[in-house]
Amino acid sequence: MAKENSKDKRATRRDYLKYGGALLASGFVAGCTGTSDSDETTEQGTESMTESGGETTEAEMKAYTVSMEPVGEVQFESVPETWVANNGSWADMGIALGLEPPKGVWLTSRYHTQYYDDIPGVSVDKSGMINLYNDGVSKELFYELDADVHVIDPNFLLNRFKGWEQADVDEIEENVGPFFGNCIYAQHYPWHDSYGYYSLYEGFEKLAQVFQRTDRYEAFVSVHEEFQSTLEPLVPGESERPEVAVLWGVGDAPEEFYPYIIGEGTGFKHLNDLQVGDALADSDVKDFHGSRAAIDLETLLEVDPEVLMLRGYEAKTQAEFESSVVASLENHETASALTAVENGDVYRAGGLYQGPITNLVLTERTASQLYGIEDDLFDRQRVADIVNGNL
Repeated sequence: MAKENSKDKRATRRDYLKYGGALLASGFVAGCTGTSDSDETTEQGTESMTESGGETTEAEMKAYTVSMEPVGEVQFESVPETWVANNGSWADMGIALGLEPPKGVWLTSRYHTQYYDDIPGVSVDKSGMINLYNDGVSKELFYELDADVHVIDPNFLLNRFKGWEQADVDEIEENVGPFFGNCIYAQHYPWHDSYGYYSLYEGFEKLAQVFQRTDRYEAFVSVHEEFQSTLEPLVPGESERPEVAVLWGVGDAPEEFYPYIIGEGTGFKHLNDLQVGDALADSDVKDFHGSRAAIDLETLLEVDPEVLMLRGYEAKTQAEFESSVVASLENHETASALTAVENGDVYRAGGLYQGPITNLVLTERTASQLYGIEDDLFDRQRVADIVNGNL
């Protein structure tokens, strides 16, 4: 019964979003008395004729479409107010656009909102945010969240785990809201081979179009271009750039690691922008995305990278990371023989998911770690101003 009530409630709201303009023009909404300039405009819009001779309602005049692979063209009758996001990449894009945080993400623990700590006046409270994934994804949860748009690649739901079919996606689109997303954080899933990926800023532009905030997107493009121009001359020549191994450490005293070959997804943007070498690329170690396998310390010692960049520790402060993870490696008989450990070049690698703000923060942090660049590489106040609409 609860599910049917959710559907009925959502259907009523969707009908209003679609036909609300016509109701307003007809005077069926309480409080619509008198005439104003906007009333006259509405009336003219409602009575205007299409080439086929039919009437064009206000709702139809306001409707717009945005296209994205793999979902194609998605029509929006009005600007979405509530949303859910697949991960922190899309969530961060929304924050950059000045939106309220998404009602849910795949795993809230991997949406690292502490990256906003140094951006004045920008913060995100995750206390009410919902995990979409909990040993699977409940279709009923989508009804409960009742979002206007789901910024999720539907193929991620269909292929990442068992439980969802195309009929389930269609049901949620019909009864709750459309899907609009592309899995862009990494480029490794075989089910993604049939359609294209987007860069971080290409995806950001699409989301800005959905929420009709392209002015903020364009302002961020300018910040990003200035950031890149500042960064480029500071990156050392190829012979001076270190060979880095990106690994997901298992536990706070890791003896096993999931290896990541640096790829083209948005999760590697900061490393690609810094033009680091990949110590694993020419080794026999297989990428975790394809193998789902861990390597041990003995295998890592055979590669012996100059720098270890470890994922899975972003919830820790730098001091906490050093006192637990780094200390455990320094005190381990095998790990202590690694060149990176001997030289003190073990760092947090940044999260899997990056948006326009988190990419700036992580790239600057990694530039300091790898190249000793201590300058502020972007204007934090300018970022805050854009988020808050002061363009």
